Amino acid sequence: MQQAWIPLLLSLKVAGWATALNLVFGVAAAFGLSRWRSGARDVIDSLLMLPLVMPPTVLGYYLLVLLGRRGVIGGWLDRFDIQLVFTWQGAVIASTVVAFPLVLKSARAAFEAVDPQLERAARTLGVSETAVFFRVTLPLAARGILAGGLLAFARALGEFGATLMIAGNLPGRTQTLSVAVYSAVQAGDDSTANFLVLVTSVTCVVILLLAGRLVPQHTLLKSS
Repeated sequence: MQQAWIPLLLSLKVAGWATALNLVFGVAAAFGLSRWRSGARDVIDSLLMLPLVMPPTVLGYYLLVLLGRRGVIGGWLDRFDIQLVFTWQGAVIASTVVAFPLVLKSARAAFEAVDPQLERAARTLGVSETAVFFRVTLPLAARGILAGGLLAFARALGEFGATLMIAGNLPGRTQTLSVAVYSAVQAGDDSTANFLVLVTSVTCVVILLLAGRLVPQHTLLKSS
């Protein structure tokens, strides 16, 4: 049972990094889409939302093609002796991609709910666009962004398919919670599997309760 804490700590690290990356790139993409007025916006939005509906194993295959030694990105990184496949960093990338749409949708809905008159009032006072974003827009959208981050954390914590494809199942190195559950079930270790399932379920319920308190439930459903 003591060994069950190793995948838990690794999953928390992977989910934490994935959430941090999504809060940077997801919020940036959400703000851009919320302010962009173009016919191509819906197309870009659909492409960015693909990880939400695409099978995780397919995403994992795409990541292998890109990040493998023969891939476009992986081949370039290999010149610097950097390898992402079968590493915990690869698991972070997989979790980031899978959870990205949750931050994107929640943050975009939060940005679109900001009253534009408040932003215009700040500009009339001579505030720069950067200051308007950090002092007006971002604080007003913070609750929705944080809710999306919590949902992304929960999704990254339970990610399985893409992580298994890109990071593998190396105990102590890349074996996350969901992969450890799979391994425990395959090995017939019911006690470890039950413990890991209980920890994952309780964590996800707590996160969903927190997200529901930050943003009304109808907003979360609309953002999903």
